[in-house]
Amino acid sequence: MSVTAANLLAILAMAVATYATRGFGLWIADHIPASGRTRAALDALPAAVLTAVVAPVALATGPAETIAAAITLVAALRLPLLATVATGVVAVVVLRYVLG
Repeated sequence: MSVTAANLLAILAMAVATYATRGFGLWIADHIPASGRTRAALDALPAAVLTAVVAPVALATGPAETIAAAITLVAALRLPLLATVATGVVAVVVLRYVLG
């Protein structure tokens, strides 16, 4: 397997874009007020991003994933994060086996 110049250039461009995004995020975070409505919006951001990533997969791929997402949601109300993730993974594996 060989690396062509185009592949190497693409990898380097992606690395530069990744670090530029991180750097810009840190820079802009220093210039945003850390109180009031802005703070509330920033605190809600991780949950919003996670929902935007998980919801389409949970609702569009099949019944096993949808049921596992519901089980994980209930687990999240009672268990710590690591146990919730483990519950979700086990639920989807078992449901795929049982329903598939």
